[in-house]
This record gives sequence, structure tokens and C-alpha cells, in this order.
Amino acid sequence: MATRAIVSVPATASRGQVVEIRTLISHPMETGYRVDSEGRPIERNILRRFTCRYEGVVVFEAELHTAIAANPLISFYLLVGDTGTLDFRWDGDHGFMHAESVPIRAG
Repeated sequence: MATRAIVSVPATASRGQVVEIRTLISHPMETGYRVDSEGRPIERNILRRFTCRYEGVVVFEAELHTAIAANPLISFYLLVGDTGTLDFRWDGDHGFMHAESVPIRAG
């Protein structure tokens, strides 16, 4: 399964405006509690951390655990400052890492 992330960020916002940021990522999640058809444990494969940086400063961070949904939707609010870039990063088991960058223009 190819990793695909969808990031929803307003293209423009007024300085001082609070906006909603939404992300959705596809990921083949596995809790590590299930077994395969031959009774062998299926190795855990989850997203462990999500981080959003606004012009290099962490503005939202979440530590994720086995109870997280497959293809997790993460939503949070951001106070818009200057025009800049939002950098999103998902880290998981087995060295998984996916990153996206989205500009936001402050008016």
C-alpha cells in the first residue's frame, strides 16, 4: 500500500486568525495483537508520532499508540502569524517516515 497524505490548510488567512488544519494519512496499521492464518503473531506496524512545524517551530505534536485508527485523521487549530510553510511529519515503526509541506499566506 502506497502512503498517501491529504492535508487541508487554507491557502490564505488573516494574521491573528485561528484556522483549522486537517490531515489524513493512509498507512497499513497493525496492532501487533493479531495472528496470521498459521497462528504466528503479526508484527506491529503503527504510526508513532505526528509533528507539525510552522516556519520551523513545532505548533502541534502528538504521540500515537496502538489504539490509533488505521488511516488516522488528525485535526487541530493554528493561530496564523506571517506567511510561511507548514511542515507535517508522520513517523512510525520500522523506520516509516512521511513528510508533506504546505504554504499558508497571511493577509
